[in-house]
Amino acid sequence: MDKTQYIIIVAGGKGLRMGGDVPKQFLSIGGLPVLMHTIRAFRSYNDAMRIILVLPKAQQEYWKELCEEYSFHEPVMLADGGETRFHSVKNGLDMIPDDDDGIVGVHDGVRPFPSGGTIYRAVKEAEKTGAAVPVVPVVDTLRHLFKVEVPEEMYETDRQSSFVLGGEIHSATVQRDEYRIVQTPQVFGVQVLKKAYRQGYKPEFTDDASVVEHDGHEVALVEGNRENIKITTPFDLAVAEAILRNA
Repeated sequence: MDKTQYIIIVAGGKGLRMGGDVPKQFLSIGGLPVLMHTIRAFRSYNDAMRIILVLPKAQQEYWKELCEEYSFHEPVMLADGGETRFHSVKNGLDMIPDDDDGIVGVHDGVRPFPSGGTIYRAVKEAEKTGAAVPVVPVVDTLRHLFKVEVPEEMYETDRQSSFVLGGEIHSATVQRDEYRIVQTPQVFGVQVLKKAYRQGYKPEFTDDASVVEHDGHEVALVEGNRENIKITTPFDLAVAEAILRNA
């Protein structure tokens, strides 16, 4: 019997980098709010997938109004956003029964283009190993910034100086083939993720994989898809429109 599949879609953005008052997950691309495209991507992959949408309480009424406006009636369970992404995911995870042995993914609400292949690969790997993260290769050259401490008598106060906070900033090229860009959905066994989220919050928890790894569980990597961008700036919005036009 196939395991129950859940997806927790976290949409807590305030849209500040967009320069407007409308949170980025509600901005329109292709005539539909970003978040609706995201939900439909998972519904298209598996119409039986149980979708948990995590939204700040202050945005939930607006979301319901948008659903009426766009006649968007995809069934979702609604959870309250938390103080941080960690707390938001935990609130979504709490909606899954504690004894469930299914599979759960966590996805950014402003990533509307996860491919069916990306979702499939992450789910299948999580079924085998308990934890899977989609990644794509780095195509740009990367430089690593680091600080070299200098004696106090050499400190400079000029704001244009390379001496910052008592150290001189240097940089060096790194081997980009040793790095990968991380995407979502990050997918786990329900019990693996629930156990990991019993830990207390730490600032270094930047995504779900970091929470699971801190709990001692290894994370496997699977192939993502380049179109699976995170929309955070007006430029990203323009790219998303181009992706839709060429879909």
